[in-house]
Parts: sequence; structure tokens; C-alpha cells
Amino acid sequence: MPPDSRTTSPTRPMRADARRNYDRILAAAAEAIAEHGAEASLEEIARRAGVGSATLHRHFPSRQLLLEAVFRDKVEALCAIAADLAADPDPGRALATWLGAVARHAVSNRGLAASLMRGAHDGDPAFGGTCHTMITNAGAGLLARARHANVVRTDVSITDLLKLVNAICLAIEQEPDSAAQADRLLTLALTGVHPTEATTGREV
Repeated sequence: MPPDSRTTSPTRPMRADARRNYDRILAAAAEAIAEHGAEASLEEIARRAGVGSATLHRHFPSRQLLLEAVFRDKVEALCAIAADLAADPDPGRALATWLGAVARHAVSNRGLAASLMRGAHDGDPAFGGTCHTMITNAGAGLLARARHANVVRTDVSITDLLKLVNAICLAIEQEPDSAAQADRLLTLALTGVHPTEATTGREV
């Protein structure tokens, strides 16, 4: 596993004030990207974080490294959600809830993944594959529980479900209420359109 990017060296962690600045920049960048896309102004991000441009560039020398950090933070959050949902007594609900979180993650990216691909040569070359593996593994555990409980078809793979979520999010990414639209369409996809099935709740 690569060294934590939030440390000044593999053995020397950040000072508390530097860590606070790092976290503020990361949160501000995530908000700005959700509103304006991956080309959000670095100056605006620094302003929102309450730091100077020099501080932002000290933590993130390039836009690519900042985008990678934002994306990694989102992926780690999805993995944490999956770990929490693994204890849900309803495996079908747990899987559907996590897929909804993935959809919200995708909607908030606003071109982040595409921008990361365009600038891949400036960052970690293994970054995309690492994040994909993390998300796939997190979802695979929830899918396995749902299969075991017989609430999901045996021919459905986690790749199928992630492609479905991605397709939904691509279809509505330009709409003003994209998060709500994604949730509605995902619910339709998971429950089907037959009224007697739709009233049973969100099952896969």
C-alpha cells in the first residue's frame, strides 16, 4: 500500500495545524468539484478552505494530485460505508443502500474521473486501478451476502451493478436534481417497474 499522502514522509506525520489545513483543502475541493466540476478554480478552493494559494500548493503541488486525493477520499468513504453495512441484518437492503451511496459519489464527481484519466501521467500511474479494486472488493462482499440470502440473482456480478450505477449517473449528470434522479432511477432498476414488486421495497 502506498504511503499516506497526508504525511510529510513515510515516517514523519504532519503537524496538527498542517493536517487541519490538508483536511480543509480536501473538503473545500470536494465541494467545489460537486458544484463546478473538476476544473474548479484552485484559488476558489483555497479561499473556501481559508488558506493561501501557497499552502494549497505545498500540500498539492499539482491539480492532478489534488483531484486524486479528493477521489481517494471518496473511495475510502464508500469502503467504510460498505464495512458498516456488512452488519445490516437485511443483506438486500444493505447492497441497495451502498449502491445508492456509489451513485451519489458518482454524481458529485462532475467530470472528476475523466479529468483524472486525462492527467494520469502527472500522478500515480496505478491510482485508477487501485481505486477500482477497492470499490469492487467493497461491493463484492455485500453482493455475496445478498446472494447467500437469496435476494439477488446468481448471475449478477458486482461489475454489472457498478456499470448500471455508472450508466444511470451518466444519463442524468447534466440535470439540476441529478442526485434525486439517480436515486429514483436506481430504485427503479433494482425493484423493477411492476407495481407489485415496486411496493416491496428496494430489493436487488
